[in-house]
Amino acid sequence: MAATAAMRRPDWFGQPPGLTILFLTQMWEEFSYYGMRTLLVFYLTIGLHFSAAQASLVYGFYTASAYFTPLFGGVIADRVLGHRRAVMLGGAIMALGHFLMAFPALLYVALGTIALGNGLFVPALPGQIGDLYARDDPRRDAGYTVYYAGLNLGAVLAPFVCGFLGETFGWHYGFGAAGIGMLAGLMIYTAGRHHLERPVPAPRQTAPAAARTPRQVALLIAILAAVILFRGAYEQAGNSIALWTGTAVDRHVAGGGEIPATWFQSLDPLFVFLLTPLFVHQARRAARVPNAARAMAKGALLTAAAFFMLSLVAWAGARFGVAIHWLWLVAFFAVYTCGELLVLPTGLALFGRLAPAGRTASSMGFWFSGIFAGNLLAGFLGTIAPQIGAARFFVLVAIVAGLAGLAFALLIRPTAALAAGQVE
Repeated sequence: MAATAAMRRPDWFGQPPGLTILFLTQMWEEFSYYGMRTLLVFYLTIGLHFSAAQASLVYGFYTASAYFTPLFGGVIADRVLGHRRAVMLGGAIMALGHFLMAFPALLYVALGTIALGNGLFVPALPGQIGDLYARDDPRRDAGYTVYYAGLNLGAVLAPFVCGFLGETFGWHYGFGAAGIGMLAGLMIYTAGRHHLERPVPAPRQTAPAAARTPRQVALLIAILAAVILFRGAYEQAGNSIALWTGTAVDRHVAGGGEIPATWFQSLDPLFVFLLTPLFVHQARRAARVPNAARAMAKGALLTAAAFFMLSLVAWAGARFGVAIHWLWLVAFFAVYTCGELLVLPTGLALFGRLAPAGRTASSMGFWFSGIFAGNLLAGFLGTIAPQIGAARFFVLVAIVAGLAGLAFALLIRPTAALAAGQVE
């Protein structure tokens, strides 16, 4: 009955209106984050003359910090500020950090400011997705996937806008555009906040449900350990692959033009946006919610396959002295993104579904702490690339992603057992 009542509410695109507001708010936040991230390693190596290894460490520590602070920010959002105030305050702090990036002397201050704001913003926004649905609403898991696609639209636009401005007119123009994007997201969130009301009260946790909590926490910790390995491989797209694209890939097109290296950072979010309808359609056709660990295992193995393919391309280019055509990067990102869509939205929905009542932002902060550790791993892995060469390095990354797939596979039975005893 609760799901039926919720589904009678006016919908936008088959989902609660609040999902569109969160979708658009996160889209602009991702525009600002990926706009700055797209420029970061190029800014460090070209603008500030960092070595590739130094740039990889700064990149790794920054992206790791941006996902470590949500571990504490989620608790603050749940217990002190509330989700909405945390989004507003965190977004304003992030915008300030992006504008500070225009000043080279304030590099580390700016990166720290963005990470601090991100800690409040990132767990509080998706923490509101579950509140839009009744506990037994069948659209709930699909809502997380739709949300994930929406935020990637901002990541598609970011390299074209921020990357173009930064490479063409100066780094501070690109960083300034990222700050403006963050402010746009806050404006949308403020204007649409009345759509974020809970449709029905959250049910109280029953005694049997409370008894299941230790098993849920143990499963989430195990899933998080596998996610750390996966992110170590996944985050190479904005790090070692970005640098490899700028130095080793033939980016020329017919007519003599050359595709800017930063534009290739749009391929992953573009494929996310294009492929998500297929994944959502498949989910709707399924008779039941698929085993999350099984889906994530398949995704990690697909990502491993993508990196192994790229290692063969890099080896052939070096062995035969031929140029590596940019279409190989398109093929890589197509496979890479299919793997991503099986891992990251699935994990996000799992952490949202298993969150205790009133602790959704804290649960999301816990999820992002895994991304923190994975991004830190990615930064350290990236320092190896200049020492062993692209072909061997991509094999190493494929092995890391494969180990993540194995770890997810070992969790298939525990996940199924918990799902069988869980009453939504």
